[in-house]
Formats: sequence, structure tokens, C-alpha cells
Amino acid sequence: MRDTIEDVARWQAAGKGVAQATVVSLVGSAPRGAGATLVVSDAGEIAGSVSNGCVEPDVVERAQRVIRSGKPCLMKYGVTEEQNYERIGLSCGGEIRVFIERLAHDAPLDALVAATRDGLPAVRALVIAAPESRPELPGQSLVTITGAADVMGDLAAPDVREQVERRARALLGAPNPVAETITLADGAEVEVFYQTLTPPRTLIIVGAGHISLPLTRLAKVLDYHVTIVDPREAFATRERLPDADELVLEWPDEAMERLPINAATAVCVLTHDEKFDVPALAVALRKKAGYIGMVGSKGTRATRDAALREQGFTDIDLARIHGPIGLDIGARTPEEIAVAVLAQIIAASHGKA
Repeated sequence: MRDTIEDVARWQAAGKGVAQATVVSLVGSAPRGAGATLVVSDAGEIAGSVSNGCVEPDVVERAQRVIRSGKPCLMKYGVTEEQNYERIGLSCGGEIRVFIERLAHDAPLDALVAATRDGLPAVRALVIAAPESRPELPGQSLVTITGAADVMGDLAAPDVREQVERRARALLGAPNPVAETITLADGAEVEVFYQTLTPPRTLIIVGAGHISLPLTRLAKVLDYHVTIVDPREAFATRERLPDADELVLEWPDEAMERLPINAATAVCVLTHDEKFDVPALAVALRKKAGYIGMVGSKGTRATRDAALREQGFTDIDLARIHGPIGLDIGARTPEEIAVAVLAQIIAASHGKA
């Protein structure tokens, strides 16, 4: 949703009706993951994708109907005997569910647009399925934003809103969206999709050495905002690192104290120098970076761990540091090491060992 919300804001500002299609679940292999969105205006404009082309024509057609009727729908796409393979089947053999809704131009959506522009974590909780006795619920939603006291939205039923609001607040800052079912007092089940909007992924590289060059280039391909911190002016130059978003010529720990670091931040300590490594690792641990990696041998790791224990960090804290950095794929060159590091960052962000 973060990728398409500016299109929505622009179209609505022009007075156009807008529908949004969201992948709310998937089984097996699918081109796009849960949370992928496609938005359509009543003028025929399209942004985003839910399947990289496999089912888009059908989704766009249904989205236009939703704009006209205002009635949302939950669609299932896969390869079945009933489906026309070339028209709406998924060639990858998986199955996705797509929820299509008309987006109101209201305060909750405006707040969500503002939150994405300001880089604030937010959650949009959307009811995607409800029993026949509660036909008003599908399509109702609420929005919660980090730092905001109030939760906004048209999800008014107290028996549903209380549970959904509590769960939405708990998911603030979570990296991945999730669909969950809540059970009401009468035993009825309501399915809710929690679209988590986190700040753009960031990579902080401590040390402008030889690995930093390919690591920066590859991270930009993956749409990371890359900041390189190194007080050594001879290394941290724009000529050597043209792809970096920011070059910070400061001591790593001092710079990292003021840089935003959260669950969407990966920190790679590549200096191989204790006077840089230990303070940088300490800040990354305290600020709970989503990924922390350190270059160096197992012996170097043991030395750094001992220094961090003296500062009060526990074994549980130290277990969060990946070191030696990167997946063990036999990488030797700086480029191969960069691939191994980014693969490990990706794995960690999805909870993989």
C-alpha cells in the first residue's frame, strides 16, 4: 500500500473514484506477497500490481464495478478446472485471495498518507470476511499510527472494534501484514487483514571499506535507503560510493545515536576495528535494529562479545548479532560477500534461520 498511496491521494484530489485490490493471503507460490496492492481510478488509471500480470485484467474489471457499486468483494485466484488458465489463472500454480474495495476520501486515509510521508509506522485493519448475519462488516476498517492517541475508521461495532484495535496497536512496526480471524461472543468469526506500513527499509553500513561498495549497489537494487558512516574522509567519499543515499563523516556511535534505527533497519559493521565496532554494535543493540551483522572471524567476534558484556549486554542481546556476517555460501570476493550479507538480512527480516 505504501507504494500506491500517493497515486490514490493524487487521484482523489482530482475528484476521481478509486478502488484498491489487496492480496490478503496466498498458498504456495505466487508472484506477489500478502499486502501487495493494485489501485484503479474510475478514469481507468492503474498503479501497482497483485500478480505481475497474471490476474490483473480480471481484478481491474472487478475494481471498476466496485467503484460504481461501493460493494467490496473477496476473490480467489488460482489454477483450477473452472478457471480459464490464460485469463485469470496463476501460472505459478499457487493461490491468492484478493480483497477489492472502494477507498473513501476521508480523514483516516488522509492520516495514512501523512504517516507514509513522515515515515511513521501505521496499521490499517480491514474486515475482509464476516458471517451473513453481519453483512455490514466487510470493507470496514480502522487506522492506527505510531504516536497517535486515537484510532480512526468506520469500524464501529464494539464487539469487533475492541479486538481489532488492540491487535492493530500490537502490530505497529511489524514488518509483514497478516490475516487473522477473531471470534465474537456469539461464536461468529470475522476475518481481518492487518496491512502493516513500516518506514522504508534502511541499511546503515559502518565503515566505507571494499565490501561497502558492492553492498551499497546491491542494497539500492533492493530499494534500501543506504547510509554509510565512517569518520575517515579518505574512505567515505562520493567518488568511491556514488550509490549511497547518505555519507556521514562522524564516529559511528555518535552518528547512530541520532540516526533513526528501528525494526526496519539493518546495521552492518564492516570496519574490523574495535574502537569503531564495539560502540556501533552497542548503539544498534540498544536501539533494537532489526538486523545487526559484524564482519570478522569467530575470534574477532569473541573479543567484541567480551567487550559488550562489560557494558552490561547479555547473551540474549549478543545472540542478535550475526557474526561472522553473511550466510555461509563460500563467498570470497567483495561482491559475493555482499550477496551473502543481503541474503542474510532478507532471511532475518522474514524470521528465517
